[in-house]
Amino acid sequence: MALTIGIEPQGASVRAMGELAAAADAAGLEAAWTPELYNRSATITLAEMAHRTERCTVGTAIAYGVGRSPLTLAAEARDLDEVSDGRLVLGLGNGTRRMISDWHGQDPDAPAVRMEELVGLLRRLERMHEGPIDHDGRFYRLHFRPTGELQPPLREHIPIYTAGVNPRMVEVAGRVADGLLGHTLFTTGYIADVVLPAVAKGAARTGRRPSEVQIASLVLAAVHDCPEVARREVAGQIAFYSSVKTYAPLLETIGFASEGEAIRAAFGRRDMAAMVAAVSDRMVDALGVAGTAQDVRDGLRRYDGLLDHAILYAPSFGLTPARVRENVLGLIAVVAPSRSPAG
Repeated sequence: MALTIGIEPQGASVRAMGELAAAADAAGLEAAWTPELYNRSATITLAEMAHRTERCTVGTAIAYGVGRSPLTLAAEARDLDEVSDGRLVLGLGNGTRRMISDWHGQDPDAPAVRMEELVGLLRRLERMHEGPIDHDGRFYRLHFRPTGELQPPLREHIPIYTAGVNPRMVEVAGRVADGLLGHTLFTTGYIADVVLPAVAKGAARTGRRPSEVQIASLVLAAVHDCPEVARREVAGQIAFYSSVKTYAPLLETIGFASEGEAIRAAFGRRDMAAMVAAVSDRMVDALGVAGTAQDVRDGLRRYDGLLDHAILYAPSFGLTPARVRENVLGLIAVVAPSRSPAG
């Protein structure tokens, strides 16, 4: 199957996200995805994006599963699938262990087991109209009795993708999900040597075929007539993620331990310029697609045969909202199906 292309707009506002999703839809991109952080609700933004689009898939990349009760999350998914006319992909993640404990006040132990339990419970809640649900698990407790006559959802199986970085978390997608959402720090080598085997291991654990699991990943991307401008923008976003200590083992695995150490040291000094300067050209080449329009198209070809779906992630670290918007619109033009390497 040919590589399909989506975009995570990174707009400066909810309405801006909707505008950029509409541009992606009009250009024929496969999907528009919305992020979530402490200042952005994935579900609210996705509702706006759903209203502004007609054809493309709309997905969360990611929504925090750990920050919502399963019942609330199931209701949100049901509503979002309705407002998008059945175009929703529910992408779920935990964030780091520190996010789980410090941001959401939850138990950070066994995040993979938590996600597997959550996905299983959401599948049961998709059928809440069929009768009572009783669940007493390690992380979730639910005793639900329908009141009145509940209508069945628009679709009884909304695709659920789970995010993963380390092998055990990636394995979750193979065990219980419809797809994997990979990280911006994935190299093609890491996908081939670690991610795909972990998905296959998870699928075998639950008697599934690996081909039943879609492999999607965020890919840092920037386009500019001056290639060096685009490359430095991607370097800035790489520095942003590499400053997180949680990702140090991943950076070591993919061959960028020394760069990671330098970036974290600069971050400790709050020296943002040094953080970006510590990102090597080799790192930019491995973790992003950046440069002219042709550079971006050529860079995406390396994911053929590895990913089913590439989600272009426009850098925002240290950039103005105007430049982020310009880049997103430029990327949409570059990878519109008539020009895309997937098309």
